[in-house]
Amino acid sequence: MLKSKIQSLERISSSSSVVFKILKSRNIATTTGSSSSNGVPKEKVDCVVIGAGVVGLAVARELTLKGREVLVLESASTFGTGISSRNSEVIHAGIYYPPNSLKAILCVRGRELLYKYCSEHNIPHNQIGKLIVATGSSEIPKLHNLMNNGIKNGVGGLVMMEGSDATRMEPELRCLKALLSPVSGIVDTHSLMLSLVGEAENHGTTFSYNTTVIEMVLIPKLVVNSAGLSAPVLAKRFDGLRSAVIPPAYYARGCYFTLSNTTICPFKHLIYPLPEDGGIGVHVTLDLNGQVKFGPNVEWIDGIDDVSSFLNKFDYSVCTNRAKLFYPLIRKYYPNLKDGSLDPGYAGIRPKLSGPQQSPVDFVIQGEDIHGITGLVNLFGIESPGLTSSMGVAEHIATRFFRC
Repeated sequence: MLKSKIQSLERISSSSSVVFKILKSRNIATTTGSSSSNGVPKEKVDCVVIGAGVVGLAVARELTLKGREVLVLESASTFGTGISSRNSEVIHAGIYYPPNSLKAILCVRGRELLYKYCSEHNIPHNQIGKLIVATGSSEIPKLHNLMNNGIKNGVGGLVMMEGSDATRMEPELRCLKALLSPVSGIVDTHSLMLSLVGEAENHGTTFSYNTTVIEMVLIPKLVVNSAGLSAPVLAKRFDGLRSAVIPPAYYARGCYFTLSNTTICPFKHLIYPLPEDGGIGVHVTLDLNGQVKFGPNVEWIDGIDDVSSFLNKFDYSVCTNRAKLFYPLIRKYYPNLKDGSLDPGYAGIRPKLSGPQQSPVDFVIQGEDIHGITGLVNLFGIESPGLTSSMGVAEHIATRFFRC
């Protein structure tokens, strides 16, 4: 019944985002600002997940495997068109994040679940390992701090290496010291999301693309705001949700360049410099087809209004001239990079909760205890390591927030 009504709504909706209403017992969340549901037909559903990125898909799968009726609402024409399709596709170990933070806990747990899922479902992936490098003497203490932090977070197998040992592993690499993380890897994100969608659908999840819900009120037990870049703006549209609990949103563009004019991949591992303001440095990423990518950089975006954010009207272009900023950064650890060998790749936007020169902020997974609305879970600032953490986030939500 619910699926047929959603399909009829899709047929009359346009290809852009449209209004939706969600009624939750005495609390109404609606994009229209209305506080009344008089005359609007009601359909009951256990769970509504807003956003079909990798995190939303993982949440939908987890809930539906627990026997819940799940509806996923996505304003784009298909799944994973935002953050999930514009990242490094790296499976992170959990080294960078403060001990006991959600990022640390869910990255480590998510990594375990992700490797297991990929192995069991034949998702292309490869645990190729990562080298985090210190190219100057002043960076060596920071590298040791990272290792100690990773150990506190429960990351196994970390090894501090002399530069000469790292060069024997990677002849094109130049550094004074390197931290080897053998549990880091890469994954085909599209194949992963396709599998999550298929499994969720096979267990009864309904997906509504190009629309959310119009002229109908849903009465769910759980609503998960997993709208990525739009999550804070969407939260502002929920009646009854105090503005004080919605964190400020910052946006950072990250560009990638691909390596051209070479038939031999210069590296076998992921190569990372030390973290920088707003990111973890312009690094070497390998995909499963052997293509070498460098990025992302950090370009803070100013002046994004709520409408542009809500409709994902960001500039994803990569200007060729940006390459001149990449060459000196990459040559710190890859001195043999040739002029003219970087081609524009793609760009992604990161949803951040802290701005330039501010300390990084943890994931925000916000439930009734914070905002007072029964059954509403807001996910804010789910940037890196969001892909790695996705199944950990899903497990956390299903365990902590769902009520029978």
